[in-house]
Amino acid sequence: MLGNDVKNRILGLINETAYKLMPIDELVMIFAEDKIEKSEVKALVQEMFEDGELFINKKGKVGSLKSYSMVKGRYGFTRKTFGFVTSEKDNSDIYIDSDDRNGAFDGDTVLVKITKEPTGRMNKEGVVIKILERANREIVGLFHENNSFGFVIPDNKKFDNDIFIPKKYFSGAKNNDKVVCKIEVWPDDKKKPEGIITEIIGQSGERFVEIDSIVRSHGFQEEFPEKVIAQLEMIENKVKPNEIEGRLDLREKMIYTIDGDDSKDFDDAISVEILDNGNYELGVHIADVTHYVKENSPLDREALRRGTSVYMVDKVIPMLPQKLSNGICSLNPHVDRLTLSCIMEVNPQNAKVVRHVISESVIRSNARLTYHEVSEFLENKDKSLIENIDDPERAEELFDSLRNAGVLSELLRKNRFKRGAIDFDFPESKIILNKNGYPIEISPYERRVSNKLIEEFMLLANETIAEHFFWLKTPFVYRVHELPDNEKVTILKEYLNELDIMLRISKGGIRPSDLQRVLDSIEDFEIKQAVGSIMLRTLRQARYSPECLGHFGLAATYYCHFTSPIRRYPDLQIHRIIKEQISGKLSDKRITHYENILYGVSDQSSVLERKAEMAERDVDDYYKAVFMSDKVGDEFEGHISGITNFGIFVELPNGVEGMISLDSLSDYYIYNERSRTLVGETTKKVYKIGQKHKVKLIKVEVETRKIDFSFIQK
Repeated sequence: MLGNDVKNRILGLINETAYKLMPIDELVMIFAEDKIEKSEVKALVQEMFEDGELFINKKGKVGSLKSYSMVKGRYGFTRKTFGFVTSEKDNSDIYIDSDDRNGAFDGDTVLVKITKEPTGRMNKEGVVIKILERANREIVGLFHENNSFGFVIPDNKKFDNDIFIPKKYFSGAKNNDKVVCKIEVWPDDKKKPEGIITEIIGQSGERFVEIDSIVRSHGFQEEFPEKVIAQLEMIENKVKPNEIEGRLDLREKMIYTIDGDDSKDFDDAISVEILDNGNYELGVHIADVTHYVKENSPLDREALRRGTSVYMVDKVIPMLPQKLSNGICSLNPHVDRLTLSCIMEVNPQNAKVVRHVISESVIRSNARLTYHEVSEFLENKDKSLIENIDDPERAEELFDSLRNAGVLSELLRKNRFKRGAIDFDFPESKIILNKNGYPIEISPYERRVSNKLIEEFMLLANETIAEHFFWLKTPFVYRVHELPDNEKVTILKEYLNELDIMLRISKGGIRPSDLQRVLDSIEDFEIKQAVGSIMLRTLRQARYSPECLGHFGLAATYYCHFTSPIRRYPDLQIHRIIKEQISGKLSDKRITHYENILYGVSDQSSVLERKAEMAERDVDDYYKAVFMSDKVGDEFEGHISGITNFGIFVELPNGVEGMISLDSLSDYYIYNERSRTLVGETTKKVYKIGQKHKVKLIKVEVETRKIDFSFIQK
């Protein structure tokens, strides 16, 4: 087997300016001497072609993607007569006319030939040349039977083709069933894709069927493979004495967890005290999941395949089985647990970490506290949480630690905003279900002093760990948030100008503090919320990367995700690296190993994170539609949260959002893309983001999660 060295040498050659396109056999001769080597190199070049790392034309000549004016990227469907391919290299978008998609579907990885360079604000244009990888081989949808054949209408409307199902592949599906369909034949012209039914979820319209359909449509499933279950049988439920040997023993320290009322997996605990020199000692103790999830084991492979836990209204699709996530890896109170600790000494004068220790450890949490209890104590001096501590004689020690934690977290928070971090602190909705699973209330999620306390401590640990390993120059996985695209910043600035809001950009380029100043200048809450939402869309998406590129939103030079290995694979991945480094086992061989796998791990984790977010949002939207379904005809106060050329989005105080179609308005309205406003051609009435309006609920489609409002004219 040839390694990455030969691949890199091939890429290095074909990307040289002086390189001339040559037949594959000539290229192979440069890198191989005997017959066996030639066969291996030729197979490698062919594999690189299939992966889209180079291109081979019809004459068999090999060249770089650049030499053929090609780009590798992900195709995105827009529900219109065109789509876009987002470049894998620089995140730029390439316009693809519907006639030039050549069988590509939403999410597919493709090769695009650039046919037109960008002009002004117009994107590059291109045509899909080759489909490298299909994003959706399994589709969830609604089955319809039609005598000798059937078809599946995908739930995902971005998959814009029904799937033809021959009768012999119905697999027992009945009309109106929600099903999982595996695509067997992909169209290369105007024909429909063909598939077989592999799973019947249940009759459309039933609550659990709808939720399971959403989960499956995003590629997640609850059941773990048999090999994973078998591995679980070999894991003990208690920490054994020999597992503690060599670890930093913190079992006598005042350590506790703070989580939500209904949390069941606790992967982080904290300790806070004041040292003799007046500095704070903050300990962030994280479950040592890698002690149980060994690299490349069935558990590890399944965790990587899932990438993250998916948190929905009344259920969780966990990354790790409950025996680990709620059991031996959960930092439950009053029992020994293996941890990885980052203990930081913080100067209260400047809120800086002056020294830190990273160590394998063992803890015994003294108390399982909730956000509500801790907030009541810090805000209202309510000591009723004393019953949650295992040793009542240490209650005052716990209270002192919480008081110190409250002061320290406020120092850290002030320092973070002083350096320029953005505060998108807008309320999220919490959906409350009754015992039958019906949504009975939607209210803003409570985010009090204790929530912010834990947030600050986790942020500090993540930054400290990231900086430590950056300077060690070891392979690592960072959480990165790159600078926003200049063109998008210009569009944002023009939009804010239309609202008479000034965006002053710092010398040398946009900084997060520039955006925070804008938010601070807006007094009206709804306008601030709407502007913040548009700002978020201006920024790039945070992602995982082996390169330390900084975190724009946090104004942090170094950042990673270290604190949640039970529910995020990147945290689990870097725990392995951290443990190998501090134990002296990070050999050259292991460094090479990590260099080879971390780009793949980072990319896969980023993609799965997006999928989990979309699944969670879709489930929320389903419950919001159910909640509103019996309120048709009711009137509400809301504000305009978005404006497009086809409709106006109105958000209610509880976070429910619906649309008012422009076709339903009495006047003809002209859409101004720069200001995101609508102006009536006759009435000159202006609709803009942030405006408050009374609306009437006129229609709810639960299956499509669509909510329609109309304005109540004054």
